[in-house]
Amino acid sequence: MAETSTKPKIGHYPTDEESRKFERINTIIYESSQEASFFVANEIADLIRQRQKQGKQVVLGLATGSTPTKVYDFLVKFHNEEGLSFKNVITFNLDEYFPMEPDSIHSYVRFMNEHLFDHIDIKKENVHIPDGTLDKEDVRDYCHEYEDKIRTAGGIDIQVLGIGRTGHIGFNEPGSSLKSKTRMVRLDRVTRLDAASDFFGLENVPAKALTMGVGTIMAAKRIILMAWGEGKAEIIKQAVEGKIKESVPATFLQHHDNCDFIIDHAAASSLTRVFTPWLTSECVWTDKLVKKATLWLSEKLDKAILKLTNEDYNEHGMGSLVAEIGSAEHINLKVFNDLQRTITGWPGGKPNADDSQRPERKDPYPKTCLIFSPHPDDDVISMGGTLLRLVDQGHEVHVAYQTSGNIAVFDDEVIRFMDFATDIQEGNAELQQQFKDVRKFLSNKLPGQVDSPEIQNFKGLIRKGEALAACRYCGVKEENAHFQNLPFYETGTVKKKPHSAVDVQLTYDLLNDIKPHQIFAAGDLSDPHGTHRVCLQIIYEAMDRFVQEGAKWIDDCYLWLYRGAWQEWDIADMEMCVPIGPKDMQRKKNAIFKHQSQKDAAMFPGNDEREFWQRAEQRNKETARKYNALGMAEYEAMEGFVRYKFK
Repeated sequence: MAETSTKPKIGHYPTDEESRKFERINTIIYESSQEASFFVANEIADLIRQRQKQGKQVVLGLATGSTPTKVYDFLVKFHNEEGLSFKNVITFNLDEYFPMEPDSIHSYVRFMNEHLFDHIDIKKENVHIPDGTLDKEDVRDYCHEYEDKIRTAGGIDIQVLGIGRTGHIGFNEPGSSLKSKTRMVRLDRVTRLDAASDFFGLENVPAKALTMGVGTIMAAKRIILMAWGEGKAEIIKQAVEGKIKESVPATFLQHHDNCDFIIDHAAASSLTRVFTPWLTSECVWTDKLVKKATLWLSEKLDKAILKLTNEDYNEHGMGSLVAEIGSAEHINLKVFNDLQRTITGWPGGKPNADDSQRPERKDPYPKTCLIFSPHPDDDVISMGGTLLRLVDQGHEVHVAYQTSGNIAVFDDEVIRFMDFATDIQEGNAELQQQFKDVRKFLSNKLPGQVDSPEIQNFKGLIRKGEALAACRYCGVKEENAHFQNLPFYETGTVKKKPHSAVDVQLTYDLLNDIKPHQIFAAGDLSDPHGTHRVCLQIIYEAMDRFVQEGAKWIDDCYLWLYRGAWQEWDIADMEMCVPIGPKDMQRKKNAIFKHQSQKDAAMFPGNDEREFWQRAEQRNKETARKYNALGMAEYEAMEGFVRYKFK
């Protein structure tokens, strides 16, 4: 796999005691969730094999959600390819929504069956998952029995955990006590918001759940907590480096004498030894780290870069940097110039100009630019100002909409469009019957129920029409809008299929047809199982094929990564930043408004209830504010990019 600058290189992950002096829990960092999951799966498999040789059972405490799925995938693989047997394994799951039918698509019973139990030889009587179908008056006795079953089995040998953004483990929300046992709990609003996308709306998420208690979890002989992605970085920092407190239940794990946090680089990004390693011990001062440290110091002291002094560096753990480079003035000027060179009003390169200090080369001009948009609105939300600038400056701009985005369309939108269609074609009996069938299906549709293929197609057409309207507004030719409808996405549910060779081939063919000089793609990697991440991986695999084949056009192609409405690149990582004036900011918002089905309320808003145009505007203005505070020119807004070096 080609090297990417999306992963800030800070030398290595220091593991000595001095570097980890702020950490209260043993924390192991892997570059990717794949590597980390393999490590966890191997530890579980080794214990199962060891106990089998001894003729003993293994008791596993299991978690659900996106975090442990790759662990389960590896365990299934070990079973199928290496003959790992689970006949001596007893399992107890952490939690279940209440009320919840076991055959519901949201049920953890169904989740565990689909991801693990249906694919291995575990005995059914050895599987225990909290029962979401109980009468309320029976819950207390059931929870006592659940605790008794764990004790009778000999206690949990390995407890697998994820962590919620509130710091919850299992469904032990803030306020849970250290000695709490299996019980019914009321879910925190943040937890319910995080689950809203799976349930197609917050109103469909159960308000209660059954969960093992903190005390139950702490009684396990071994605990492994896993976390992936930048979305978990801040809560991981609190859990690992913060004081023990009930408001962050995961901090209770600091009391456990055999607990490891297994996390990927992104989830570790806020830990002191990763984010500010100079505060822990001596470090190797690479150019990347010098820039990161200087920008951190500038922001911390609220000083422009060129105003930082030797004393500022010395007092904040960077005396070795001054000693190595010579003076604050020398460091400041170097970082200031480096940051200044990232700013360009010519994202496609400025023709007939000296490009030696610019992020994009001047030739060829005009360029053929291909913007990959995971959903039909990510292009204008995330880089609408840059897209407009590329068109205005005469480049040939193509947009590839990688997925249909159909699951993000409300049912009412289908009714509205079909009302219009039937009025236009009054007397069309076939269309009238189709409309009746659609209305009947939608009127009886259950929360989270998969749409019929017909309705999925209608919703995809709605989003396609909106994307075309946005392209026309931005000046992109309609024939340059490519709707890939990648098959991995087309499940009708939030959960997608793994991407396949078909998805990669469709992307390869498009790239081979266009042969762009510039590619822009979404670099949102915080969710290891999100659509953006899968779409980016597909692009990487297609590009790797061209590299291996020695394709000539790729020698003259740059790949730039943007970020979406959820987060922004760190200033230290940005390699190109495009200023957006007030007029172009309004044009960008107008382009976002063309996506009317996503206006006013989004199907999957995440934890931010603002509209996407509001998020995008705030994010772009905040980037401009940060550049200005560092001593750069003051702009209305800015869009940032990181270059992926695939050769």
